[in-house]
Amino acid sequence: MTATAPITQDVRTFPRKLPEGPKNIVGLTRAGLREALIEIGTPEKQAKMRVNQIWQWVYQWGVRDFAEMTNLAKAYRAKLADNFVIEVPEVVSRLISTDGTRKYLVRIAGGHEVEVVYIPEEGRGTLCVSSQVGCTLTCSFCHTGTQKLVRNLTAGEIVGQIMMARDDLDEWPEPGVGTGDAGPRLLSNIVLMGMGEPLYNFDNVRDAMKIAMDGEGISLSRRRITLSTSGVVPGIAKTAQEIGCLLAISFHATDDETRDVLVPINKKWNIDELLTALADYPKASNSERITFEYVMLAGVNDSDEDAHRLINYLKDYNIPAKINLIPFNEWPGSPYKCSSNNRIRAFADIIYKAGYASPIRKTRGDDIMAACGQLKSATERARKSRKQIEAEAGMNS
Repeated sequence: MTATAPITQDVRTFPRKLPEGPKNIVGLTRAGLREALIEIGTPEKQAKMRVNQIWQWVYQWGVRDFAEMTNLAKAYRAKLADNFVIEVPEVVSRLISTDGTRKYLVRIAGGHEVEVVYIPEEGRGTLCVSSQVGCTLTCSFCHTGTQKLVRNLTAGEIVGQIMMARDDLDEWPEPGVGTGDAGPRLLSNIVLMGMGEPLYNFDNVRDAMKIAMDGEGISLSRRRITLSTSGVVPGIAKTAQEIGCLLAISFHATDDETRDVLVPINKKWNIDELLTALADYPKASNSERITFEYVMLAGVNDSDEDAHRLINYLKDYNIPAKINLIPFNEWPGSPYKCSSNNRIRAFADIIYKAGYASPIRKTRGDDIMAACGQLKSATERARKSRKQIEAEAGMNS
């Protein structure tokens, strides 16, 4: 294993300068929206009711024009239009895979671009959402990690990805019609597994997910939302307390030496510290099993010994878990190869016989570079040569 990567630093990201002019309602919490309405002259006694009305129009029915909010007085609608906008990220391109997976390149404020992936399955549809422009984690197997961190996404830019996808899927119900009346939802699940480390943008992720879970809006159950972290230990307890969603861990190695290379944040919070934090998570959030994501890399982390070590960790720390085995999606300049099908099945069998679910993730959308670890803006890829990608992946020794 020749690839190396520097220890992940705590990168301080500065909030972007707010644009002048009307304020975007998307991403404001209920309290934030109430405050904004009072600032434009809404009587305090009416503010809560106005928040409820506007909230339903925006998040339950997907309305973007204040003029359509017919249960508000005409003069009040005009005042709202003078002071606010309802904007979501702009779709730059949309690619549809042969398996139905959709990959969106969307543009946010400042001209930055992030990718969003929708994965349809029987009876459900999962949206993979980004939380940062770029990433600071430098995981050596991850294509997304070769793009430098630019900035955190705002709560509006995060929840706006969900709204954008519902636009594309034409999944907003008609006003007055319940969300579930049209049958199973096309967009039923959210995974924070796109670009970025969600726990390095905690406040915005929390606010966006609170909006997504709000019963009078998008109305997704917390058990339909999974936050994936590489192991930002201080943020794990906060996630349980302030979001309460399901948790997934980018684990990928069973000894510190290997994980230091694959997931360099391990140099800051090692396997023992991570597992100790995870052992408390289900109790704190009343959550179901924690998902351990484990990318299968030939000759690196795929031995029988690795499988047995992983099982021993789960038993020693008493962590209710399932292990998602992920065939490595090779990308231009990647320093690793995927484990063979036989090796992956043997690894899965050891885990299954120990009493843990060990599904092998089916690769989705790899023909449009939408598969796990391949998220990266198309424009950024086009700017870089293979040598640059290899250098940033830590392949030069």
